[in-house]
Amino acid sequence: MTMAYILAVNPDILAQTGMDKHAVFSATVISSIIATLVMALWAKLPFALAPGMGLNAFFAFTVVLGMGHSWQFALTAVFLEGIIFLILTAFNIRELIVNAIPLNMKHAISAGIGLFIAFIGLHNSGLIVDNSATLVGLGNISNHTVVITLFGLVLSGALMALNVKGALLIGIFASTILGIPLGVTHLPEGNLISAPPSIAPIAFSFDFHEVLSIKMLIVLFTFLFVDMFDTVGTLVGVASKANMLDEKGRLPRVKQALFADAIGTTVGAALGTSTVTTYVESASGVAEGGRTGLTSLTTAGMFFLALFLAPLFMMVPAAATAPVLILIGSFMLSPIVKVDFSDATESIPVFLTIIMMPLTYSIAEGIVFGMLSYVILKVLTGKHKEVSLVSYVIALFFLIKFFMD
Repeated sequence: MTMAYILAVNPDILAQTGMDKHAVFSATVISSIIATLVMALWAKLPFALAPGMGLNAFFAFTVVLGMGHSWQFALTAVFLEGIIFLILTAFNIRELIVNAIPLNMKHAISAGIGLFIAFIGLHNSGLIVDNSATLVGLGNISNHTVVITLFGLVLSGALMALNVKGALLIGIFASTILGIPLGVTHLPEGNLISAPPSIAPIAFSFDFHEVLSIKMLIVLFTFLFVDMFDTVGTLVGVASKANMLDEKGRLPRVKQALFADAIGTTVGAALGTSTVTTYVESASGVAEGGRTGLTSLTTAGMFFLALFLAPLFMMVPAAATAPVLILIGSFMLSPIVKVDFSDATESIPVFLTIIMMPLTYSIAEGIVFGMLSYVILKVLTGKHKEVSLVSYVIALFFLIKFFMD
């Protein structure tokens, strides 16, 4: 339910490139089902996948509308990204990157993601709004969306404190119902059940004419960078919160988990949607006790139902799911108590990781600042032996990324 917004948002965003909105809806759902099933049945982990926010905006507003490329060009870049990820995963390169991140940084990533998704929830609800003088500010408390969010926040929080099972889901349902008389929840018109829209207008719409161009290289590099470290950050952060990391800070079956988003991205591009990635909203399932592939299998089943119940799933307003994001954000801060703040070469990178994720609106950028500062501080203080070779390579990669920007 906390991911259901993507069913409405992704088609809206990609439709601005000229793609068929209804076809994008089906492509979004089917790619989510396939990727999440791989995560459930092969990786056996409680993480769900769907076309990623941020990546879809880059696809539409930067590559197509900004750079002037066709949406077919953008889909081709996503498809190539998926192929490259499959190769990198098969040769354990992505697994090396995950394992190279220091344990304290993994705890920091969890906390940073917590602040990030809480900020998303606060912004989606209208509780936090744009402010030209201070960048952000408090929204109108009497606004109906804010009222619904505060209601859901208090109700879900109280139910969780009372150890009521399904507290978050109850909060979503109650907030959605409250939104009906307030005019925020819009009841679907016509039939609730309908056949899935055809993906024919967008499926396999690749354009390989500029596949070897510098423009394609730049677009492909950006897709690769953002998706790789968003996925790594999400896997590590949510796993840290769920206490699923071993004594060395490693996630079990991480290779299979990384294959899930690589397969999802490749198949998703063929169907007609932007990059598929692991969702930070998976933390809501973990918070409710999810620890195995059964959690993601259930999510895949719900996505399948959404194919035929699109009007019902799209009825849930952002104000009803915002309280869940805010609460999950608070829960994800708990791994921070495991960090040794007496060592500045550890605490400063941890702090930068945490603070930069919400402020840059990017998990990947938070990891960039954290890992770069970690390597630099260790080297400058004579602790270079504590830094692995892979970490040095990652830091160099981040520096190159900065110059490309």
